[in-house]
Amino acid sequence: MPHFDRCVIATRESPLAMWQALHVQALLRDRYPGAEVELLGMTTRGDQILDRTLSKVGGKGLFVKELEAAMLAGRADLAVHSLKDVPMELPEGFELVAVSEREDPRDAFVSPKYASLDDMPAGARVGTASLRRELMLRMRYPHLEVLPVRGNVGTRLRKLDEGQFDALVMASAGLKRLGLGDRIRQIIPAEVSLPAPGQGALGIEIRKGDEKMEAALGFINSPETRACCMAERAVSRALGGSCQVPLAAYAVVEKGELWLRALVGNHKEGKAAFTQARGPLAEPEALAARVVEDLRRQGAEDYLKACLG
Repeated sequence: MPHFDRCVIATRESPLAMWQALHVQALLRDRYPGAEVELLGMTTRGDQILDRTLSKVGGKGLFVKELEAAMLAGRADLAVHSLKDVPMELPEGFELVAVSEREDPRDAFVSPKYASLDDMPAGARVGTASLRRELMLRMRYPHLEVLPVRGNVGTRLRKLDEGQFDALVMASAGLKRLGLGDRIRQIIPAEVSLPAPGQGALGIEIRKGDEKMEAALGFINSPETRACCMAERAVSRALGGSCQVPLAAYAVVEKGELWLRALVGNHKEGKAAFTQARGPLAEPEALAARVVEDLRRQGAEDYLKACLG
């Protein structure tokens, strides 16, 4: 069995990020009794900038750069991320060594006033931090007022409870991991709100070539979840996926093959291209390429140009 004497996990200090790091710490301590597994908590630029949407200040890479710097400097051996926050192209010198089994990847409707999105009257205020969710809301619920909300899970819920919003659309996985599943009024079906690439999965990043850590972390990897997420991330990568692009991609394994659905659109107008395809579990990138080709046939590039200005 691979072994190490000590390792350090770099993590953001938000409650959800700490839950994720503590979860991996517990897995490693259980697997390798006697090994020291420590946490290095850090505040990232993404955590510091709360007055603007991520799409306006540099995207999700703001949540990982400081963690990568700590690994490069030898202060940490690995970083644990919510996979949907990991940029589609990793910087030179890093690799995703494991993708954990997925928590519920769907979006959640959270509201003290209403039981579901369908119950909300015209003009009701819905908060979201995601252009993808904004697109979904404008497509299916054009009578609602969609507003941006930033901050960690607790901050967003406080703003909701203070009356700044009538409802929020958030990731189910984060709420469940923090023990806040009782705040969920409705799990929004994937057919209504297609999840983001990697949503619900944890990604573990290491320095490229760190064979000891690669061997030690292999047991956390879920081959099926990884294949699904590779397909989703390949769609996003091909279409320049970032926080500035309202894009969804979601794959599941059915009868031994991958079923991939993807959507890209204009969140300002509530219009989108959608497609789906099935293919071998061992060929997620080829399946993604077929899906991207069909989205482009439907005008994906025009949607992207409109969003990116």
